[in-house]
Amino acid sequence: MSRSQSRSAARLAAVQALYQQEMEGTPTAKLIHEFHEHRLGATIEDVTYAEAEVLFFDDIVAGVLARREEIDAKIQGKLAQRWNIERLDRPMRAILRAGTYELIARADVPRGSVIDEYVDVADAFYDKKEKGFVNGLLDAIAKDVRD
Repeated sequence: MSRSQSRSAARLAAVQALYQQEMEGTPTAKLIHEFHEHRLGATIEDVTYAEAEVLFFDDIVAGVLARREEIDAKIQGKLAQRWNIERLDRPMRAILRAGTYELIARADVPRGSVIDEYVDVADAFYDKKEKGFVNGLLDAIAKDVRD
């Protein structure tokens, strides 16, 4: 598996972990451990989860949870008036939080790659309209946080 494929798998797993954390309130260390033990590279109900780049997964999940207020403020700043982040459904919040974290904290990953990857993640959950929303919102955040 290529590095880009293992990073794509890490991003999808990170979004799933962030969604689970919001649903259950699982502490960060326990959440990451659970994914290491039971999800990354595992087969569940005949679905094999791709081998994810574990350190990259860990960084996204821990980074989003540690910097959630800052990340949410960046997302909120790009939403239309009268909209707030709580009106977005949980998978969308998880996608936008992970993408925003990468844009602000992972200068080693090109902005176009971050945006394209999270549009692909959104494809696993949503139709075209939502993918366009992810693209536009992350692009607007990228313009603020990246040169």
